[in-house]
Amino acid sequence: MATSLHEPPPINARGLADYSGNGGGRNFLPADGDLRAVQDYPLAPAKTGIWVALAAITMSFAALTSALVVRQGSAMDWHHIPLPSILYLNTLVLLASSGTLELARRRLARYPRKLESQIAVGMRWLVITASLGLLFVAGQYVAWLRLKSEGLYLATNPSSSFFYVFTGVHAVHVLGGLWGLAYVISKLKRSMLGRNTFVAASQYWHFMGILWLYLLFVLWMKL
Repeated sequence: MATSLHEPPPINARGLADYSGNGGGRNFLPADGDLRAVQDYPLAPAKTGIWVALAAITMSFAALTSALVVRQGSAMDWHHIPLPSILYLNTLVLLASSGTLELARRRLARYPRKLESQIAVGMRWLVITASLGLLFVAGQYVAWLRLKSEGLYLATNPSSSFFYVFTGVHAVHVLGGLWGLAYVISKLKRSMLGRNTFVAASQYWHFMGILWLYLLFVLWMKL
């Protein structure tokens, strides 16, 4: 039986097979030849990774909440402590950072086919978001200093211990989110930002805001 052989597709100047002409194939290169538009294409790994991370964080804080409830119910030495008022200002700062991140996302929604001026505006909103995140962490540090000035330390009583643990662990995760934003900004500066990277960083950051609202409610109710 005769076997027909097909001529392999020609190789273009970029070293990629060109299927735009023969064989009914499809050309996956952008019309303008810009490879940045197809970078970071597989979505499943990024989605899986961020949701696994968020699930692990959720379970960790659920366990801490359960420990707080049990400890409070069984302790005779539980003393309620007043929450530093700066926590409410910190909350507004963190929520504002989610708003600025959304403004950045809208500017960069069609990256890399947006105009350079629009990309620059998106970059500025990202920097503002990171700055607000740093301000939030600094505000948490001020809250710890205020408790210390009142003689409330990590080992003073169970309620103060849980306050430091809840706010401290959350602040560490916010710092992780700041690292993610810094990574996104560095990629954007080099025109190498993938959509999945930005989506994952945004989801994580918004989750930190929602998580803080939950933690503040728990601290207000229980401490």
